Amino acid sequence: MDLITRIHGHFGDSARLKMETMDLLAESIARAAEMMSQSLLSDGKILACGNGGSAADAQHFSSELINRFEMERPGLAAVALTTDSSILTSIANDYEFSQIFSKQVTALGHVGDVLLAISTSGNSRNVVEAIRAAHARDMLVVALTGGSGGQVGELLRDEDINICVPATSTARIQEVHLLTIHCLCDGIDCLILGVE
Repeated sequence: MDLITRIHGHFGDSARLKMETMDLLAESIARAAEMMSQSLLSDGKILACGNGGSAADAQHFSSELINRFEMERPGLAAVALTTDSSILTSIANDYEFSQIFSKQVTALGHVGDVLLAISTSGNSRNVVEAIRAAHARDMLVVALTGGSGGQVGELLRDEDINICVPATSTARIQEVHLLTIHCLCDGIDCLILGVE
């Protein structure tokens, strides 16, 4: 096995997908940054959720907003719904795992807030339920998905935004999701701070 060749292949595949999807996704990412900025400037907050690597992405996004990304600024309101083990396990135990995010969205979400729903397949049941709960609270949704967008893509409303990576490899989709998160954080900072 030639690991160097495999590593080169991963770098090449990742770079190609990012370049191929740049024009396809740029407008949706910009619209999402504008939506999130408007929410934050109106005293709203962003709730973020996902499973596995997407849970880490939700936490990464929230940490960049609450602390800072690359520019100094006051903290911005963001909550990762993936982090409180007591909440997650009590909901999963008393109800079912598919409700671990939706019950939090119902409790914490308000009109003017935004849900960042992350699912590489677009079919994560608990993320789908979170979107349903967000819609019931009259929240807007920004979804990060892959492939065809799955059930998440079908559930979104016209005013929601689906940033869907047209790929089948979970790793490659997650790599574009991470870049998208950094673009969102940078866009939010530029819009809120008035950077040209």
